Amino acid sequence: MNEPTPLLASGRTLGVIGAGVMGQTLMKGLLDAGLVSRRHLWATAKTQASCDEVAASLNIETMRDYREAAAEAGIVLVCVKPGQIAAVAGVLREAHLRPDTLLISILAGVSTERLEALLGLPNVWVRAMPNTPCVVRQGMTVVCGGRGATPAHLDLAQRIFSSVGRCTVVEEQYCNAITALSGSGPAYMYLVMEALADAGVRVGLPRDLALELVAQTMLGSARMVQDTARHPASLRDDVTTPAGCTIGGLLMLEDGKIRSVLARAVEEATRIVEHLGRAAKA
Repeated sequence: MNEPTPLLASGRTLGVIGAGVMGQTLMKGLLDAGLVSRRHLWATAKTQASCDEVAASLNIETMRDYREAAAEAGIVLVCVKPGQIAAVAGVLREAHLRPDTLLISILAGVSTERLEALLGLPNVWVRAMPNTPCVVRQGMTVVCGGRGATPAHLDLAQRIFSSVGRCTVVEEQYCNAITALSGSGPAYMYLVMEALADAGVRVGLPRDLALELVAQTMLGSARMVQDTARHPASLRDDVTTPAGCTIGGLLMLEDGKIRSVLARAVEEATRIVEHLGRAAKA
């Protein structure tokens, strides 16, 4: 098997600003995929205790003041909350970034235009939206490029996020809706799973068994959509025999307006994402 091509040019580093759950998940994915070495990887956290914990867990360098480290970085992943981006941009300005340092943001709702304005430097930004199944290497991430982003920049971003799941390039106009759909989507799926497991208990199943059945059924159904490339409605028809129990259950779901409720959930989440972006002010 061929060794993976490293992400970084000789002597450059990859930094993660904000070593929370997603920051650590991405670092683990990169290390396991062989895309970066530990000596070329560094991370930051808000407290010294968090820095010490990450350093011990991943055996990498961590710090609270990252200006010196950022000055030599080839790629910087910004994994903080939207409200913290102005402070991060200020530190990056003080770091005197090299003009070819690629900046990748996973901040919900914050556009590349906003990121560029806050930083005030010519560095290229790539905006990414991963989701929490990245933790188990089954994430879904989309990336889009800001001003000056080239296919090479987007390829680097795709390689990073492909280490923890699937990744595709999209136009930025779709990012807020994608955040509401796949970024928030796991929470919707968990709610549906919980409800179905409760229903299994209601009809006499042990809770552990009901949850196992629901989880594997959801996993298998999703894989069927991916692997067969068939529309969900077509696959649903395969399960729905005439006068059978499935059509009865489906009619009850339709009576409960499940389609419109899910649609309204995504609409509301999209509205909130847009608000988060506007709140990321200097």
